[in-house]
Amino acid sequence: MKIKIINKSNNSLPEYATLGSAGLDLQAYLPEPLTLKSLERKIIPTGLYMSIPVGYEVQVRARSGMAIKHGITVINGIGTIDSDYRGEIGVLLVNLSKDDYTINSGDKIAQMILSKYEQVEFELVENLDNTERNAGGFGHTGY
Repeated sequence: MKIKIINKSNNSLPEYATLGSAGLDLQAYLPEPLTLKSLERKIIPTGLYMSIPVGYEVQVRARSGMAIKHGITVINGIGTIDSDYRGEIGVLLVNLSKDDYTINSGDKIAQMILSKYEQVEFELVENLDNTERNAGGFGHTGY
């Protein structure tokens, strides 16, 4: 699948690190280094603008290495970029560690995954079909 993209940064286009990679690396596009203090949140620009096809979204996810080594993660777990958004892709990062963390332009800061979705139409009913589980909640299966 081809995605139309504008790159206003001096970074390379997002790319897969390996043949088996699901996510494409996103890089920071900054005029100068940016330091995230402990518990600080910032939107990190990428200089990228995309035309995502209808029926798809781009999910922005944390990089596992940054999360475990430095406590840097995506604020909302997984960010969604909708198919009708045409603004700059920004990555919402938070520093969950006690130490400052400096991000330089060109640093890999997140990964993105293209994901297909369907929109739903709700049908209002009085009852739902029964299942073996029914309303059993957390811990219902013994785990």
